[in-house]
Amino acid sequence: NILIHKLYMKLAALFSGGKDSTYSIYKVKQMGHDVKCLITIFPKSSNSHLLHFPTIELTKLQSKTLKIPQIISALDSDELAEEMNILKVLLEKAKRDFQIEGLVHGGISSEFQKKCFEKICKENGLKTIAPLWKINAKEYMNDLIDSNFKFILTSVSSDGLDETWLGKIITTHDVSQLNKLSDKYGFNLNFEGGEAETFVIDCPLYSYPIIINKSKTTWDGYRGMFEIEAASLDSNARQSKI
Repeated sequence: NILIHKLYMKLAALFSGGKDSTYSIYKVKQMGHDVKCLITIFPKSSNSHLLHFPTIELTKLQSKTLKIPQIISALDSDELAEEMNILKVLLEKAKRDFQIEGLVHGGISSEFQKKCFEKICKENGLKTIAPLWKINAKEYMNDLIDSNFKFILTSVSSDGLDETWLGKIITTHDVSQLNKLSDKYGFNLNFEGGEAETFVIDCPLYSYPIIINKSKTTWDGYRGMFEIEAASLDSNARQSKI
């Protein structure tokens, strides 16, 4: 039993508020790990090499409903070295404040990101866990919905994805449609290449679902954004869960 216990770790989660980082937390909790804190870095712009840009402010609301404390920092540069450095600083803080032993991230197929995260963790004496690594895209998208993850698309920037997808809660039927579109237009079904960004409004880890109170959609004929201007927690939902 002592040996088994040692396999379970206190983790920090690299968190952007999208489906991949949230589902990764869900998966490592199922494995028995304890996610002690969220690490969120606000990038300077969408040109970031490692980080997600849209809806990052709303991660504070997600942290609240997840009941996991969040360590936040903002960047004023898109330089990779700066991003790596700030992540290193935040991991050191997480190690100090929460005694973490590893980092979980939602990487699926980017060798570049995976190597960057592994390098920083190794320097800090931390393990890395990537529960979605090389996952089958169609199975994964269906798993999300079967696991009661409700997520919307907050940005699209690929042929085959028009403005009708913006702000849409993705269903099993939508996954089937997206699968056909990804075959036709050649984008990643799980949007790993940045073809779309997502935001999780509800999942089994949330104490309360998130309600979008005010939003704005922009579309330029090729790419678009669903900007959440105001959101809150639906405290009337799932009282029995608290």
